[in-house]
Amino acid sequence: MDLAELTVLMHRFVEARGWYAPNSPKPQSPRNLASSLVVEAAEVLELFQWSEATPIKEALASELADVALYLLQLASMSEIDLEQAILDKLENNYERVW
Repeated sequence: MDLAELTVLMHRFVEARGWYAPNSPKPQSPRNLASSLVVEAAEVLELFQWSEATPIKEALASELADVALYLLQLASMSEIDLEQAILDKLENNYERVW
């Protein structure tokens, strides 16, 4: 499965919950999605808080999936081809001096 297929599944889920409806209590705006993305990323970090041990794999996988879903949705709603953006960024990073 590729990012495009995952994006379709993500949109299907959000639509099924009614979150794209104009009167949704969870409006799916780019700003709200960016905020949610940061909240979920913080939950990834929280798994590592106060411990040097690797978190339980299932818990980490779940939080990473939340991050990925918000990232896919934000990119899609912002009309960004995330696959191409990643490829472009990797190419640029090869040219950077670290």
